[in-house]
Amino acid sequence: MAVSRPLWADVERRPASLRHVGRVDPVDARTFAWQLSLPGVDEVFVAEPTEVVPEERIARRTTEGVRHAGVVTFHRLSDAESRVTLRAEYEPKGLVEHLGALTNLDATLADYDLGEFRRTAEHEAGHR
Repeated sequence: MAVSRPLWADVERRPASLRHVGRVDPVDARTFAWQLSLPGVDEVFVAEPTEVVPEERIARRTTEGVRHAGVVTFHRLSDAESRVTLRAEYEPKGLVEHLGALTNLDATLADYDLGEFRRTAEHEAGHR
């Protein structure tokens, strides 16, 4: 019987819970190639974890493609509630990415995807 990994740890399942992530493919045991579908631009990059604290924190940085780094932190509030925060920094390239940064569209899309992640996690928790 296969044991499924928790949603926060299963990078390859991210496209199911993050609308703007088209694909995540393993490159090797540590790095993954990500394909993002964003309004007006598709991005591809390879990222590796820089820190993983199970059920608390995941940090990563890119090694190829668009340059960015970020951290997702999980804050347990109670047995039934958690807060998930995302902090990301990137270097916008081209007109579309600069406009996204200036208008906060990038933050809006990230908030939307975090909401989708939350709904997926809540759905999975309700089926245990």
